[in-house]
Amino acid sequence: MIEVIVVGAGPVGLSAALALRARGLPVVLLEADREDRERPGSRALFVHRESLRLLDAMSPGLAAEITAYGRTWHTRRTLYRGREVYARTFPPPSGLPPFTSLRQLDTERFLRAACARAGVEFVWDAPVSDVRTSASGVSLTGADGREWEARYVVAADGARSAVRGALGIPMEGVRGEGFHVVVDVADVPGAELPLERVFHYEHPGVGGRSVMRVPFTGGFQVDLQCRDDDPEEAYGTEDAVRGWLPAVVGDGYADRILWVSTYRFLRKVAASFTDPHGRVLLAGEAAHLFPPFGARGMNSGIADADRAARAVADGTPRAVTAFADARRAAGLHNSEAAGIALDHLRPRRRAVRLRQRAAAALAPVLPSCGSWLEHAPYGPRGGAPAAAGGKY
Repeated sequence: MIEVIVVGAGPVGLSAALALRARGLPVVLLEADREDRERPGSRALFVHRESLRLLDAMSPGLAAEITAYGRTWHTRRTLYRGREVYARTFPPPSGLPPFTSLRQLDTERFLRAACARAGVEFVWDAPVSDVRTSASGVSLTGADGREWEARYVVAADGARSAVRGALGIPMEGVRGEGFHVVVDVADVPGAELPLERVFHYEHPGVGGRSVMRVPFTGGFQVDLQCRDDDPEEAYGTEDAVRGWLPAVVGDGYADRILWVSTYRFLRKVAASFTDPHGRVLLAGEAAHLFPPFGARGMNSGIADADRAARAVADGTPRAVTAFADARRAAGLHNSEAAGIALDHLRPRRRAVRLRQRAAAALAPVLPSCGSWLEHAPYGPRGGAPAAAGGKY
């Protein structure tokens, strides 16, 4: 019987495997895709300081590798209908930065290398089709008939988790209205845009739709907030993006598009983060789905992975129950915080729009109004339940 199986080789599954190896446990990692799979797009961009600390504890030096490659900006700007309402440049930190920004495929590359150094055994092209648990362990069946037995399983196999589905654990929550368009754009060599994060409320160049620009290593991401009645083909195809992108970032980038995707906001949390026998522990998007603003998804998933490894290493039912309760409480907190951010980003009430308009008008004389416009789209900071053990 295998000691621990991790299902899913995304950033959360890789983090879980690394955390288990750091505690001396043998780990087999099953991934449904082939080893040479391609992972298009930036996906999760931010690795926050708290996540960097967790990763460095799993593999000393890993945080330095990731931050040396990633980009950290110190200037944040917010505009409202073409007028700047907030701008601040922060001094570089003396230790770990508050975050670093890089494409998820690059984060996974660093994590895979760390897992290989740590002795994680990878099994590729191994989709799971059935899961059975008992008081003594877990039986997994692959789509090709292969079977694995383990004392514990950490399920980090994403939003459509086969493990969660086989266990019959439902996701609870809501699906938001409207959609966003996410575009990855490569830098123009020698003419890179300023290293800053820009959020623009009701950008006049895109018909009053809000837009954000975020740098990452090698380029930047643009996130366009569409209206509920916008047709996706008018804004979310590569041809459509070529039409509106110059109004947001200037000329010269229409032929630098790397990836275009659309997404709708989901705020969902698993009804339970473990099975009735306490042998399967859910982590990352297998356990919760959040809108991307505030970067709660992957960072919360890394915290899940660390706590799951801690519970498995303890090896007691009480530790698994404590993991499941604490991380579900953290998931519900993050879901609520994301909901507050959504109420600001996609206001349904006229009073919210009027407040935003008033804050923009007062920002030149009341800096606190500009600060509110800057921070509100990302939801409240802190406030996570103490049992969660961290920010996420």
